[in-house]
Amino acid sequence: MMSRTGTCERVTKETKISVSLKLDGTGKTRIHTGIGFFDHMLDGMARHGLFDLDVQAEGDLYVDGHHTAEDTGIVLGQAILESLGDKAGIKRYGHMILPMDETLALCAVDLSGRPYFNYDALFTAERIGEMDTELVREFFYAVSYSAKMNLHLKILEAGNNHHMAEALFKSFGKALDMATTREPRIAEAWTTKGSL
Repeated sequence: MMSRTGTCERVTKETKISVSLKLDGTGKTRIHTGIGFFDHMLDGMARHGLFDLDVQAEGDLYVDGHHTAEDTGIVLGQAILESLGDKAGIKRYGHMILPMDETLALCAVDLSGRPYFNYDALFTAERIGEMDTELVREFFYAVSYSAKMNLHLKILEAGNNHHMAEALFKSFGKALDMATTREPRIAEAWTTKGSL
């Protein structure tokens, strides 16, 4: 069975980021972005998606966390795309409605090869720990476009801001796990077009 892994790097004047992703993992992580809450979210995403994920990021945090979060999303999206190869034999679609105490998040994924992002999450706090809450959107936007996926994220029931963010990241991990799961009944890419 082919190992489905992706390793990508991005170096700019603002950031230096490397990501290694193994789709068929056990949720093992090694993550350091310099933003503690972001590390916590990426860890939860990988653990609940059962991905092995290594993220090492150095960014211009003296400015703010924007470049680090966005560029990490870009590189993670590239690693997802690389790990999928020609997407033959995967389920392609994934979804999850995930509760986190009083909050409820929805995530739906289509690994279609066509990027589209829909996001509906209204945070009431500007920051959680060291992370601006608006960076949750920026991260997932970057992932969706770099991975060329349809990604829909929505908070169905709001509450504690930490819980809301965590529900979004974990629901994404679970939905992506479903979408990347092998479907034994088909050998080709699951599309009428012939390729994704």
